[in-house]
Amino acid sequence: MGDKAKEHRRLILDQFTRQAVPFAEMPAHSNDEANRLLMNLAAISSDDTVLDVACGPGLVACTLAEVARHVTGIDLTPAMIEQAQAKQRSRGLTNLTWLIGDALPLPFPDAAFSVVVTRYSFHHFLDPKAVLAEMVRVCKPVGRVAVIDVFTSNPEQAEAYNRVEKLRDPSHVRAMSLEELTGMCHDAGLRELVTSFFKLEMALETLLAASFPNPGDADRIRQTFANDLGVDRLGVGAARRDGAIHFAFPVVVIAGLKQSERE
Repeated sequence: MGDKAKEHRRLILDQFTRQAVPFAEMPAHSNDEANRLLMNLAAISSDDTVLDVACGPGLVACTLAEVARHVTGIDLTPAMIEQAQAKQRSRGLTNLTWLIGDALPLPFPDAAFSVVVTRYSFHHFLDPKAVLAEMVRVCKPVGRVAVIDVFTSNPEQAEAYNRVEKLRDPSHVRAMSLEELTGMCHDAGLRELVTSFFKLEMALETLLAASFPNPGDADRIRQTFANDLGVDRLGVGAARRDGAIHFAFPVVVIAGLKQSERE
């Protein structure tokens, strides 16, 4: 592992150890619409064995486990896995396995799962293309792979958005454009791609209360959002409502079938 990868791993562990409890408790992250879209696009059934990559506090994994035969969640951060185990216990679910580990490489054999998903993780990866290749590798032929993440709409918006997100969460790398995300899925060997969209609505102060920016950066973020009211350079539709700034992350759900070995 190179120095850049080691430093990024340190940032991930630092940020997500601190974010584990607030992330798990944030109502927006239990978004029913997002879970329904994922369930539908990935066509989760009672026959499925599912892998949730960068599972965080198990919000997606536990929801999928209510339908799937078995769900495995893997995350780099032990504090996130502790939250996931607590979530599992609170829901009385028995068909889940948790693993502390990295996405590169995934510690599973080829074709181990019928569905492989990840949510809100690609913008944290130094090499999302390599992670997607690993997700496809551990998926069975004609199995489904789904990626849920925030996306950008043009280079200017991407630059402004990524700059402020990096201030809020130093482990943020960059959100990709919709074209990049879908192109990456095609290149990884996924076919019959389907996409759906939703907005993850948030009050700025709620998000900042669950974030751990460097000293002084929270005020810089507040100022950036205040300056963006009526401008929307950030692409999140920031608006003042009842004296507070609200906005919405634009999120895409992309799902596709892994090609069979005969194709």
